[in-house]
Amino acid sequence: MHIVNDPPDKETLRKLWQQSGESLNKFFNTRGTVYKELNLKENLPGMNEEEQLELLSSNGKLLKRPIVTDGNKVTIGFQEKTFAETWGT
Repeated sequence: MHIVNDPPDKETLRKLWQQSGESLNKFFNTRGTVYKELNLKENLPGMNEEEQLELLSSNGKLLKRPIVTDGNKVTIGFQEKTFAETWGT
């Protein structure tokens, strides 16, 4: 799935978030232009989880990539050590 052009729906994101064990803000691409244009550094803390999930599902450029899952485990972004520990590569 190419998540920039076809972002996951809100329920899929909710499931990935819950499986990841991470905070929801870890799913945001904080270095992206859309994140900066929407001033999410300031606005995100005032949003509830439903609003954040809705926002993430509405614009794939807001999602940190890659999001990798095997249906049980989920990793967000690429940190070599974490990726290798989780996926054995």
